[in-house]
Amino acid sequence: MKKFTVIASLLYLGTMLYAEAAKEIALPPPDLKSGKPFMQCVAERRSKRKFSTKALPMQTIGEILYVADGVSSKDGRKTVPTARNKQNQSVYVFTADGVYLYNSRKHALELVKKGDFRKLCGKQPFHKKAPLVLVFVSDMKAVGSTPEEQAMYAGNHSGSASQNVYLYAASQGLSTVVCGLLDRNTLKKLLNLKADQMVIYSQPVAYPAM
Repeated sequence: MKKFTVIASLLYLGTMLYAEAAKEIALPPPDLKSGKPFMQCVAERRSKRKFSTKALPMQTIGEILYVADGVSSKDGRKTVPTARNKQNQSVYVFTADGVYLYNSRKHALELVKKGDFRKLCGKQPFHKKAPLVLVFVSDMKAVGSTPEEQAMYAGNHSGSASQNVYLYAASQGLSTVVCGLLDRNTLKKLLNLKADQMVIYSQPVAYPAM
């Protein structure tokens, strides 16, 4: 009986440790030598709205997030510019399994909420199909002294990030599009954002539908 109790306890402990580990998913480092030549990516960059439900490899997911908001230098600067290097932008990742926050310092996904909430990322039906949907969030008070400046900088930062994702998609033969038609208040509640944080827009990424 004691032996059974010990085994059961060990199994329970292992399950708990796995559950804790699943709250953070380490991403593989980006392959900086992959993809098509830059000018070819610029020429092939397009908004594409037909998505396959096929899962994306973790390598690809990691590289998408790296180009969107990754740390690219030893002094902590990122792959996208931000005003006065305030780095006021956050990138949330929606999948069929849950919602995650991209931790650029660790290059990892941090679990925010379990469950499939992709349909909340936009009013177009393709959001529910794309295996990966990015949601760009800006801390509005971190940059700009007026609402006009804050809106300008937030849009500029998210625009730079989404363009990087567009170019990566062109490089890897993926489909993506930026979407501004979404319920920002619902997403704000779901993500438990602070008062000064604002959802800018979403960007689904997927293999193209055949």
